[in-house]
Amino acid sequence: MAISIVMPALEMAQETGKLVSWIKKEGSAVGKGEPLLEIETDKAVMEIESPAEGILAGVKAQAGDVVPVGQVIGWIVKPGESPPAEEAQAVSGRKSTVETGAAAPAAQAAMPSASHQEARISPKARRLAKENGIDIATLRGSGPEGEITTADVLAAGSSKPAPASAAPASSSPALGPIARLMAERTTQSWTTVPHFFVTREIDATALNQARTRLSSAVEHAKGVKITHTDLLVALVARVLVKHAALNSSWVENSVRTNPDVNIAIAMAVGEGVVGAVVPKADAISLGEIAVQRRDLTERARAGKLRPADITGATFTISNLGMYKVDSFSAIISPPQAAILAVGVIQDRVVAIDGKVEVRPRMSLTLSSDHRVVDGARAAEFLNALAEAIQQPDQWLS
Repeated sequence: MAISIVMPALEMAQETGKLVSWIKKEGSAVGKGEPLLEIETDKAVMEIESPAEGILAGVKAQAGDVVPVGQVIGWIVKPGESPPAEEAQAVSGRKSTVETGAAAPAAQAAMPSASHQEARISPKARRLAKENGIDIATLRGSGPEGEITTADVLAAGSSKPAPASAAPASSSPALGPIARLMAERTTQSWTTVPHFFVTREIDATALNQARTRLSSAVEHAKGVKITHTDLLVALVARVLVKHAALNSSWVENSVRTNPDVNIAIAMAVGEGVVGAVVPKADAISLGEIAVQRRDLTERARAGKLRPADITGATFTISNLGMYKVDSFSAIISPPQAAILAVGVIQDRVVAIDGKVEVRPRMSLTLSSDHRVVDGARAAEFLNALAEAIQQPDQWLS
């Protein structure tokens, strides 16, 4: 029996997905779970695995097409089998719903009037149009029943003529998909989420000692070295259990407390950053966190992150200590309520009990969504985290 391949919904409120490429060619054999295609969403470019074993057939979308979620884009069939004829014919008749950036004149003529279309526009598309100064009345919707989609708005934005004073478009390279998505996501967060920041500088002596003491045992048992990020993931997760407000999300104009503690680690991947997720980090050992972090890092560098690797995060850690950054403030990744920015650990001269000493110090900056967390709760969390970092054995045992 033929198995359909549909454009998946990988994020909340996702309406469409862009087909980046088919990893397998039409007519090729594919195994269940093998990488089949790459799609682009609002967060990243991700590989999608084959839902079944068989032959890729009946491909209905090509690289660059923006396809509504749930629409059939191909089939996995058994040798000698053909895609369902009725479905193939139906998809062909719906070809106008695959957004390729320019509808055929006949299809445009059949669209509803501009005044009627304005009511048929997704909330995300309406927001993007407003942010980019695009008049909705000038758009032609390519979605079902002429609905204006996000892709229509993006296409209109890219086709707008540049101001006379602007440099020619060829003078600077176009953003790649990950960089563009990162730009859109951070802009949306910074302009819609009320950020506030609290900072704490702490002694990292105990953290360094814990890393040295635990590394050999974990490396022997798991074959991976402990990093400061591993320790921070473990400690942050355990502190979040006692400070649930920081593990909450702003969803549909209300606060939702997340049942699990899923920590995203911000990772640089070529032209941008992705948040790779360690799920239920409060309930697994330091060694298990280290193994997952290593695997996520390797897949991120190779561009092989799976959808599950970057979804479901409830809190993010961004550590730039390896780049010798003293301190910084990070932008929240909605719907999360907070992100922790970590600076470099380095020796500083400090006063300890009235005496001048040299101690390893690190800076932590917590960015919080003021709709979810107030200043007092953010400060309580950061103080508790500082105590955990300075007494890690009490939290990791």
